[in-house]
Amino acid sequence: MTVFSRITQTAAIIAVALVLVACATAPLPLPPPPTGSAEPARPDAGASQAGVRLQGKSRWVPVSWAELPGLEGDALFEAWNAWIKSCERPGPVFAPLCGEVRRLSIASNDEQRAWMMSRLQPYRVETLQGVADGLLTSYYEPVLKASRQPGSSYAVPLYQPPAGLASRKPWYTRQEIDTLPEAQAALRGREIAWLADPIDAMSLHIQGSGRLEITEANGAKRTVRVAFAGSNEQPFRSITQWLSEQGQGRMSPPWTESTKVWAAQNPQRVPQLLWSNPRYIFFREEALSEQDAGYGPRGAQGVALTPGRSIAVDKDSIPYGTPVWLASRGAAADLQKLVIAQDTGSAIVGAVRADYFAGTGPEAGLLASRVSQPLRLWVLWPK
Repeated sequence: MTVFSRITQTAAIIAVALVLVACATAPLPLPPPPTGSAEPARPDAGASQAGVRLQGKSRWVPVSWAELPGLEGDALFEAWNAWIKSCERPGPVFAPLCGEVRRLSIASNDEQRAWMMSRLQPYRVETLQGVADGLLTSYYEPVLKASRQPGSSYAVPLYQPPAGLASRKPWYTRQEIDTLPEAQAALRGREIAWLADPIDAMSLHIQGSGRLEITEANGAKRTVRVAFAGSNEQPFRSITQWLSEQGQGRMSPPWTESTKVWAAQNPQRVPQLLWSNPRYIFFREEALSEQDAGYGPRGAQGVALTPGRSIAVDKDSIPYGTPVWLASRGAAADLQKLVIAQDTGSAIVGAVRADYFAGTGPEAGLLASRVSQPLRLWVLWPK
């Protein structure tokens, strides 16, 4: 996220792009959802419709642990690492549990599961109208080659926020940033590094953060992270949707590679393609320690994301730091696992909606580009 512009974050933004580039194979359906008017399946003692909680854009229906698919088979210790990260910046509801969460970091799966069942109540997340099915997409952290100095091979800049960003809302569009002297003057000297390919730069803007394998001015090479630091607050438009509207058909995943092929065949139209998305992301550079390298960028909660165990959510439906049971079955992935809500995104809107952090690099990017499939969520809330 991070904020994965997604904000971010992403990678904001990313939900729309991924829905359009998702694989054409029809996803396998999840079992039929319970209706909003029906009693929860196998409710815990005392749990009933009277125990429904309204949370922003969602309603939470209390259910028994038996409703959570795959509960016995998940490697909970992987999610525990993400939970401990959330305890670095816990909200008031989960802060009292963080001591126990840390102590259980070396416990067995059975001990961790028993603790959850004794301390937490599962609630099925539904829309306010009682719909339990939603959409899962995915995002990742790209790794790109970059240069500290511009040149013929590296001509696409990544910028820090301009000094006057907060005073003008929305700020200049992407086209205006590329063409207006006053916008270019505001960004002069704010360059972090240069990339070789504008499609890679667009991908980085959509994801909201990434890693740069950067060549310094003296020829030295190192890896740094660039994280979301702000946007021009213009609306996001999917460039893959634009291509479809131009009669180019659907870009097959990964969309960056498919779009590069189109760009090589239509070089004169590349600016038009890029300008179809007015939204523009600004970054900050962060050092990348050996410990940091094992995690993703910081999400909207302010903690580092854990590959495969962090999700972006609509914070008006699920608060940051909430443990969530996620079930999603499709052509790209079959997921039944514990995850933690640690990020958000401008396209991640609604009750049963999540963006799954796939990790870092090309393999994670391939997975992220393919995920667009049915979703159900259960929040695990302190009793």
